[in-house]
Amino acid sequence: MRISLLMSEGEGFVGPGPSAFEYPAIFTFAGYEITKPVVQLFFSVLLISLFFILVARRMQLVPGKFQFAAESVYFGIRNSIGRDVLGSHDFAKYVPLLVTLFTFIYLNNLFGIVPLIQFPTMARIAFPVALAAIVWVVYNGAGIRRKGFARYAKDVVYIPGLPAWIYPLLIPIEFVSNILVRPLTLSLRLFANMFAGHLLLLVFILGGEYMLLESTELLPKLLSPFAFGMAIVMTFFEALVQLLQAYIFTLLTALYIQGALAEEH
Repeated sequence: MRISLLMSEGEGFVGPGPSAFEYPAIFTFAGYEITKPVVQLFFSVLLISLFFILVARRMQLVPGKFQFAAESVYFGIRNSIGRDVLGSHDFAKYVPLLVTLFTFIYLNNLFGIVPLIQFPTMARIAFPVALAAIVWVVYNGAGIRRKGFARYAKDVVYIPGLPAWIYPLLIPIEFVSNILVRPLTLSLRLFANMFAGHLLLLVFILGGEYMLLESTELLPKLLSPFAFGMAIVMTFFEALVQLLQAYIFTLLTALYIQGALAEEH
């Protein structure tokens, strides 16, 4: 773990803060500083690509464990999100995007509990924002391609059947909600969960380390195993959250695409 125990002389343990998410550059490439989260990002792309390529090249009628895992992920996202949300007519073309989003986000979240890595890539706000921007382009592009710009823009902000006097108030609200708030909440939800989960793990791990190694009193030393025990419990809880956040991000992506393609508002 990169962060060391934070202490102030005479003040005892000082909990980790935002600085725990800042990493120095490992090297510079084309004027850009490459940090640990960036390396993790490219590493995840390499792992996912190699995994599916190798599985695809060795497909068998009776699947092995790796083929079974790949098929479970693919068909799980394809059927439970793609087909069920987008419908049988539209889902096929968006399945690659949905599967890619889920596997990419989940693996980068999972890095937060992998030994020697121990940092969820999505705890850096730039990465969820970039993913949300891609989703924003996709679902708006899908709607414009299906309906044309004018009709799609009307469907985004106009709800039929309401009194005329409410539209001057409702149209700006619908525009902000559908065009601006959606990508913002999509990215912040993922970022905030990964940020908070990683920070919570650091508190228990570093707090337990401080009580065991640095405290001069007996009681904190006796209580340190409970801190480490809570770190283990929270690690399992964080593993569940990491999976759920990948699933929720993918599900919301499908819902946004479905809403953009829908004939009715």
